Amino acid sequence: MLQKAVEEQGPQEELGQLAKREGIDYKDVTELQLDFRNILKIDNLWQFVNLTKLQLDNNIIEKIEALDSLVHLIWLDLSFNNIEVIEGLEALVKLQDLSLYNNRISKIENLDTLQELQVFSIGNNNLTALENVVYLRQFKNLRTLNLTGNPVCENEQYSMFIAAHLPDLVYLDFRLVDENTRELADIKYQYVIDELKQGEAQALAKLVEEQAKQKELEHHKAAYVEYLNGPFLFESMYAEDTEAAKLAYLPGMADLLETYKSKFVLICENLFAYGLKEHEKREAEVSTFYECLQEAIQDSQQQSTKIILDFENDSQGLLDVIQNLSNFEIADSKLVKYNEDISQLSDMLMTLEMQTVDQLEEIIKDFERNIADQVSTFIENVQGMMAQCRDLENHHHEKLLEIAITTLEKIVKSEFDEEMPDDVRLLFVDKDTIVNAVNASHDIHLLKIDNREDDIITKANSWSSSVIEEVHKNELSRNRNRVREINQYIDHLQEELDNMESLEQME
Repeated sequence: MLQKAVEEQGPQEELGQLAKREGIDYKDVTELQLDFRNILKIDNLWQFVNLTKLQLDNNIIEKIEALDSLVHLIWLDLSFNNIEVIEGLEALVKLQDLSLYNNRISKIENLDTLQELQVFSIGNNNLTALENVVYLRQFKNLRTLNLTGNPVCENEQYSMFIAAHLPDLVYLDFRLVDENTRELADIKYQYVIDELKQGEAQALAKLVEEQAKQKELEHHKAAYVEYLNGPFLFESMYAEDTEAAKLAYLPGMADLLETYKSKFVLICENLFAYGLKEHEKREAEVSTFYECLQEAIQDSQQQSTKIILDFENDSQGLLDVIQNLSNFEIADSKLVKYNEDISQLSDMLMTLEMQTVDQLEEIIKDFERNIADQVSTFIENVQGMMAQCRDLENHHHEKLLEIAITTLEKIVKSEFDEEMPDDVRLLFVDKDTIVNAVNASHDIHLLKIDNREDDIITKANSWSSSVIEEVHKNELSRNRNRVREINQYIDHLQEELDNMESLEQME
């Protein structure tokens, strides 16, 4: 069906027949009309990645789906179908004109990403609540709205409400929103709109704040030190430690734990600051590398262009001159000379490209060494700081074990007078029980530290490998493309020469 529709709407006559024979690339289709085709399910449109206009009206579609690949869509008509819920449009961020006229929709929703929306037709549906229209205030480019045929239109405040809540709207239900209606609406809903604006401003401020936090977090993640600028790692050590809460009741534990936490968090903060600093160094190294790489490539391109221009200037009009020569021997000798010049040109261009490859290879090797050194130093220092965390944990464990054994001895001698919950007292039935509890807590803490260290090291090494791999991949692609360009240019010159020789032989 899709193939037939494309062929019907594509070029006709000779051009159309040629397209049918050679096959139509769906990526070249920008407009597609699929109305009145009894379509029940939207499907198989993923190949039309450059589609800007799509007509699916007058079908029996029940669900909006399978449109995620149509990211260039500007105009979409889904009118006269059986759609009940607005959904599946999130990827259509360029959409400007949307028609959902004559469906079964009862709520305007799920359009948040369509910030380019200018025309929205949702008449003849089941919209009943005026308040639902307030959702459309977020679309600052919306100028035309059609709601005719919905129960909501029967509300006597309908026009005033819309005019007040959508102040930038130009056309409502195919009519111009006149200034008189707008002024009366502003007066009638002044306090409501003021309150609404205040709420929107607060929501926007919160959104901006959240986006800034998310951006900052992404920066921290890129440096592999997310959440290390505070007690997160320390708290995560205790989050899954069921014994820690019980052991906290031991005498002197509050002060011991507070000291441990402050020292541990300080190391984490030092690691955080160091990680950000090293990230900046790595970014600077990558930036400098690409600048050097681009400079070398541009220099090679300039030399190559000069070689070609010199050749073309020297041989300009040569073939015409040869063709007009009456002396075949002179013409033949000039053709031989021109053929030698082409071969020499090919050798010069290929030699230049080989020199460029060697030069870039040296730049890449230097870059690899620098990155390897940076990452190695980073990992070494991370391991050193994590070792400090382990030392703190080991020291804390020794102190905790000492307190636990002392407490056990007091309990055995009935010298322990402090209150203790029953589940905590159960740990002191014998030495093995309390020692096992303390050791279990210790093991959990060490595992958390080890896992975070492994995570940082793995990500750093992975980044290093991927960056180097991408560099080599790009250079290989550049070299192949350049060699192909040279061969195509030489083949073109050789073809012109061969055609000239063929003409001479015919004469």
